[in-house]
Amino acid sequence: MTDREIQEVRETILSGWITTGPRTKKLEQQISDYVHTDKTVCLNSATASMEMVLHLLGVGEGDEVIVPAYTYTATASVVCHVGARLVMVDSQKDSVEMDYDQLEAAITERTKVIVPVDLCGIVADYGRVYEIVEKKKALFRPSNALQAKIGRVVVSADCAHSFGAMRDGKMAGEIADFSSFSFHAVKNFTTAEGGAMTWRLSFGGETVPSDVDYMPLVAKKEGETWNELLYRIAQLFSLHGQNKDALAKTKLGTWEYDIIGPWYKCNMTDIMAALGLAQMERYPDLLKRRYEIVERYNSALKGLPVAVLDHKGPNHCSSHHLYLVRLLGKTREEANRVIEQMAERDIATNVHYKPLPLMTAYKALGFDIKDYPNAYRLYENEVTLPLHTCLSDEAVDYVISNFVDIVKHL
Repeated sequence: MTDREIQEVRETILSGWITTGPRTKKLEQQISDYVHTDKTVCLNSATASMEMVLHLLGVGEGDEVIVPAYTYTATASVVCHVGARLVMVDSQKDSVEMDYDQLEAAITERTKVIVPVDLCGIVADYGRVYEIVEKKKALFRPSNALQAKIGRVVVSADCAHSFGAMRDGKMAGEIADFSSFSFHAVKNFTTAEGGAMTWRLSFGGETVPSDVDYMPLVAKKEGETWNELLYRIAQLFSLHGQNKDALAKTKLGTWEYDIIGPWYKCNMTDIMAALGLAQMERYPDLLKRRYEIVERYNSALKGLPVAVLDHKGPNHCSSHHLYLVRLLGKTREEANRVIEQMAERDIATNVHYKPLPLMTAYKALGFDIKDYPNAYRLYENEVTLPLHTCLSDEAVDYVISNFVDIVKHL
């Protein structure tokens, strides 16, 4: 946070408009321009975005959604929220990406959505995912008009970590059918709490045929494109199904509104958007600083018995959101001792992630970590080093010198 964010929030408060309004709409447009999509919907979290994708697709009881076991709960919990069956696949060996061969084998006639995760801001291999869904196209059984129009299993990316990342010349947010970003306080780009949904559909600019019965409760508009319709429905879903937002209701004589459906409340406010507008101005420099810190970590850890992630290469650049280190050959207990010793030297570290099958909620659903050995191996000796733009060069050096010293004496 800087004076720029403070100024923007102050101006928002003084404007008299603090909930969803002009600043939210402005941020939506800026995000669309940044990730090269026609539309963006700003919401109060990436979780709300991922769940909204499932609602737009009509996913529910009897359907299956595939997610990786090595991720945060939000990727999976939204599947439970809509009543669908959660299917998990293991990671690849020594990789935070899901095992794409297992993914292919997991697809059935009930599969409606796959949720790849851009863990640590590294864009997943969507080329491979699309090869799989095209190969399995004959199994797909659409249950609403949007699914039918897409014509195959839908790819809904968990981009919570990857705002500003790219792969093969495309930005996170324009690669998958649907993408969900997080702007939570610990993310690279923050609105304190918040998130956004984008989509890239080949038919998005086409007019919705008058005979398409996509969402009966939502009245059709002559000449409306699929992109416009999805944006309109997303607004309804995010604000109780109310057909006029507060801004529209303030116009003279236009107080009356209708509730189209008994839906949800997950809109972004203009105060949150104000933070985002200031962050957008600063984001290129924020990313640059993250690149510098990761390069320094990478250089310092060469030669140590550790493994780190590939954040940058000829065809990809992550958002450099998290710096994961695996202490090769060590146990979780030994890795925990490193965390404790770092804490004794006033350095906060973390673990990303404890696989979902180790969590009580997912054990209760019948998941067993024994079925996800690669995910467990990623977790059993992982330590996450500090990576944020408030770190000075001196602080980075302090982290490095202490981590190297502790690991060498482990």
